Amino acid sequence: MKHSDHTGRYAVLYPAIAEAARRCAAERVGLIDVGRPAGLNLNVDRVGIFYGDNQTLGDVSSPVQLECLVVGDRRIPSVPIPDVAARIVLDRAPLDMCNPVHRNRIRPADDRSPHLDDEIALAESSPPQQISGEPITALADAVSCVPDRALPVVITTWSLSRFSPERRRRFVHALGEVSSARRTAWVSVEGVGVVPTIPTLGDRPVSGHSIIGLTVFEPSTALPRFDVAGDALGRCWSRGRFMSWFA
Repeated sequence: MKHSDHTGRYAVLYPAIAEAARRCAAERVGLIDVGRPAGLNLNVDRVGIFYGDNQTLGDVSSPVQLECLVVGDRRIPSVPIPDVAARIVLDRAPLDMCNPVHRNRIRPADDRSPHLDDEIALAESSPPQQISGEPITALADAVSCVPDRALPVVITTWSLSRFSPERRRRFVHALGEVSSARRTAWVSVEGVGVVPTIPTLGDRPVSGHSIIGLTVFEPSTALPRFDVAGDALGRCWSRGRFMSWFA
């Protein structure tokens, strides 16, 4: 079976991760990609992203250069992602980009993306740590792999939508539990109403766009709770080809 839709959604993730680090005054981050077995999102700081109006974030010398159209009157903040101290894939069956069979699984027969091969090569050049397991129960293991002085940043990009509403609440519960010893951030890019902690802004659930969210779990909120409040940072369309920012 081929796994479609595994390419990185760098344009929306980059400013959201940078905002998480800024709010938490973090000089280093550890990225945990949940539910994306190839883990291509983990190279978000290693690609170049052009937002128009002479604004570029990321690595301008990277073989992966992408464009994102920004709509609305707010520019994307020119805040860089700090040093990435850990890159971790958390999935039931992670894919190894150094394995030709696994590489073949993420390209659908009709995929013509000019960037995918370069993204795979980038992932192959610096393989992430892999944790195989059910995302909710293995989340604590993933967070424990992030160095102590780095901020764990959990990433979900259109993966939580495959969870039932009850599993989504359990995922929030698990994030609250792992934050009992350390602050943990969750950057989410999901459909309207999918993430329990992110407001819908009055948008309808089936509206054709997604909401970029940020939820920070403080150690003081570590008791099992479902009422942790996050912020909507922006909206995006076409899996990140277009976005608006209003954080």
